[in-house]
Amino acid sequence: MGRSRGGLTTKIHAATLNENQAVVVQLTPGQASDCAQFESLYQALPEENVLESAALDGAYDTNAIRARLSLDGIEPVIPARSNRTEPIAYDVIKYKQRNRVERFFNKLKQFRRIATRFEKYAFTFLAMTHIVAAFIFARNS
Repeated sequence: MGRSRGGLTTKIHAATLNENQAVVVQLTPGQASDCAQFESLYQALPEENVLESAALDGAYDTNAIRARLSLDGIEPVIPARSNRTEPIAYDVIKYKQRNRVERFFNKLKQFRRIATRFEKYAFTFLAMTHIVAAFIFARNS
């Protein structure tokens, strides 16, 4: 999907409820910024998912994302990037729960086809990612 000096790369972005259930999975080229993908992920969330807080990776630390979450009454739990002039406080206890997202990615990458990105086209790689995410959910339900 994306070409870098190391070869073909793809980033997987996911919104998950826990380590077994992904709600939204999307792809971007490897050279694309993570925070640019936030709005499409956020818009793709189903209406029935009511969020109190959102624990996001530090790559999503922008004022616009924080404002968007706060506007909808969602507490942003995002650590500040190292280049911020003023550090922003966040709930460290809630942020520790983000490891559940990392556990989902670990389970996803246990499948060799996903980990090594065998698929040549983005739509087939995304389809395979959806199939594996459904398998993870079914296996652990």
